[in-house]
Amino acid sequence: MFTYLILNLVFLLSLILFLPKTLSKPTRVFWLTLATLLVLTAVFDPIIIGLGVVGYDDSLLMGIKLFGAPIEDFFYAVYAACAVPLLWNKLGERKDA
Repeated sequence: MFTYLILNLVFLLSLILFLPKTLSKPTRVFWLTLATLLVLTAVFDPIIIGLGVVGYDDSLLMGIKLFGAPIEDFFYAVYAACAVPLLWNKLGERKDA
């Protein structure tokens, strides 16, 4: 039960464990990016679900929907808002020899 939720929580918790201290204090840009991703998720997820592009096993969902999209879909936006800056900073630390 709640398989998608458990999967999302595992990814978010693993991401939090690896966040460097510089990213642990969210900035205004982070919150703006997160809000934008959440709005885009709320707008476009119901469309692609309604068109049948993606589908979910209802027995694996919590059953909570926002604007027709399962609440679990919004975790992907949160994950992207955290993971992209983390990867950008980690990969940007490398110096070309």
